[in-house]
Amino acid sequence: MPSLQALAFDAYGTLFDVHSVIATCNDLFPERGSALSQLWRAKQLEYTWLRSLMGRYEDFWQVTESALVFACRSLNLGCPPATLERLMDAYLHLDLFPEVRQALQSLARYRLAILSNGSPCMLAAVVENAALKDVFADVISVDEVKIFKPSPRVYELASRHLNAPQNAIGFVSSNFWDIAGAKSFGLWTCWINRFKGSEEELGFRPDAIIGSLAELECALR
Repeated sequence: MPSLQALAFDAYGTLFDVHSVIATCNDLFPERGSALSQLWRAKQLEYTWLRSLMGRYEDFWQVTESALVFACRSLNLGCPPATLERLMDAYLHLDLFPEVRQALQSLARYRLAILSNGSPCMLAAVVENAALKDVFADVISVDEVKIFKPSPRVYELASRHLNAPQNAIGFVSSNFWDIAGAKSFGLWTCWINRFKGSEEELGFRPDAIIGSLAELECALR
């Protein structure tokens, strides 16, 4: 266990439940909410990777909208402007996972930050709507370097913003590919495996694996 000074957290899927949009999806498309949410999220991530490889960056808001348009079209769901606006707004009001608020309070001895693919406006909105604005020393967006995770340029932002060497920063994510990227860069990593998934074969393993954020404090002892 290294001597950590700061912890950086992924936002979407780690602190905030991206599938909390299912309720809004079901309101608009009864019984199709889960399918829409799953495809929307899958395409959202795929588009970040493809745009990074193409060298054609668009911010996460635009990527999220493009993924939503594709998902609706693929599932034969109508998506007029009012529907699109309502679904996109749901991304600014994502629910926290149940244990997150208390877990973050227990980690107050560290400098805490978010390191996310989200655009600055998206992150500012979701953090404020969850009443977490005073919890984090910094909210860091990939928009600063115009490339998405798992580019090393993204994880370098944590060291720069938190004013700490990379071996003094822990990175926490529920996305294994994100953990692999951070570990490859040199950060201490903790994978939140909420849904008992299998480890990806990417050549890197997390330093710690937990079932929920509530277990992180014990993992850091």
